[in-house]
Amino acid sequence: MDRELKITKKIIREYVRTKLASDKVWALRALEVVYNNQTDYEQINETTNEHNEVGFTGADGEILTSIANQYMRWRTLSPKQMEIVMKKMKKYWKQILPLMDTHKLYECMVRDGFLTKEQVFINLL
Repeated sequence: MDRELKITKKIIREYVRTKLASDKVWALRALEVVYNNQTDYEQINETTNEHNEVGFTGADGEILTSIANQYMRWRTLSPKQMEIVMKKMKKYWKQILPLMDTHKLYECMVRDGFLTKEQVFINLL
């Protein structure tokens, strides 16, 4: 396969990180997903205390858990909170990617100009 036609992890990572940093719908859905990866204890105490490679990092645990709790309760955030979410969520792309439908992801990537239809066709063969 031609190297230029191969869909690499780097291309996918770049796309997902870009969407998480620029699209409110993506960022808020990712916030919910990562929050749900937190343990019950971490959710209740708004901390990160288990090193289990899922959920928020120690640096983000308090603020993002607090924001997630508010969002899930009221379905709204202040502009400042939304800014924080969009700035921080891109680092969690690895927790989001396995939950995504590959075909739908590729469709979005074609729509947004990250992939060509030819790349998708060749990679799905």
